[in-house]
Amino acid sequence: MVEGIGDRFQGETKYIRDKLPAGYLDWRKKPGPYKVYLEAPKVKLPAPAGSGGMPVWEAVGRRRSVRDFRNTPVRAEDLSQLLWASQGVTKFMGEYALRSAPSAGALYPVETYLSVHMVEGIEPGIFHYGVREHELELLRPGDFRSAVAEAGLDQGFLAEAAVVFAWTAVFARSKWKYKERAYRYVYLDAGHIAQNVALAAVAMGLGSCQVAALYDDEVNAILGVDGKEESIIYMTALGRP
Repeated sequence: MVEGIGDRFQGETKYIRDKLPAGYLDWRKKPGPYKVYLEAPKVKLPAPAGSGGMPVWEAVGRRRSVRDFRNTPVRAEDLSQLLWASQGVTKFMGEYALRSAPSAGALYPVETYLSVHMVEGIEPGIFHYGVREHELELLRPGDFRSAVAEAGLDQGFLAEAAVVFAWTAVFARSKWKYKERAYRYVYLDAGHIAQNVALAAVAMGLGSCQVAALYDDEVNAILGVDGKEESIIYMTALGRP
C-alpha cells in the first residue's frame, strides 16, 4: 500500500523515548483559551442543572446515532444544558476555567458554534457559544438549514435537526505547547466534547448524530472562520427523535 499523508502524519508525530521535542514555553505568547465576539448581540442562556437526570450508565447504554428528527423545537433550557455538557465551565482554578470535557494541557483549542433551526425563544441563525458567560453570540441571523446540510456532504438530516453543533479548532492554542503533536490532541478533544453532548442528549430524551463527513471550506464559510488558523473539525445534529 502506498504511504499517504495520514501515514506520514501518524509516523512523524510519534513520541519516542529520549527523542521528545525540545524547547521551552514562551508564556508571553500563550493564546487565550476562548474566543469572544464583543460586538455580537448576546443571548443569555438559562442556568444549567448540576444534579439529577438519568443515571450515566443508562445514558451510555441507550446512546445511538439518530438521523430522523421530528419537526419540533427543543427548549432553550435543553440547549443550555447541552452546551454546558459540551464545554461548560465547571470550576475556576486560578487562571484556568476548567470545563466539562477534558482537554490536553487544559488548553481548550475547540470552539463551539451552532446553527439554530428550531429552539424555543431563540431566532434561527449562526451563533458562537460564549463559554465564560454561558451565552450565545449571534453571528449571522437567518435560516441556514439548507446551507448546513449541503456543507455536511449533502446529508439531509442536518436540515431536519433542531440545532447543529459545529466544532472548530484554533490550532495555535495546542501548538503553543505540543507543536505538531497538538493535532492529535485537538481531534481527541473534539471527540470528548461530542460524546458529552451525545450522552446529555440521551438523558434529556433527545437524539443526536455525530458528523465528520463534511465539506470543510463550505462549513468554514458559514461560520466565518478562515480554515487555516481556525477550521471546522466535527459536527453534531440534534433534535427530537
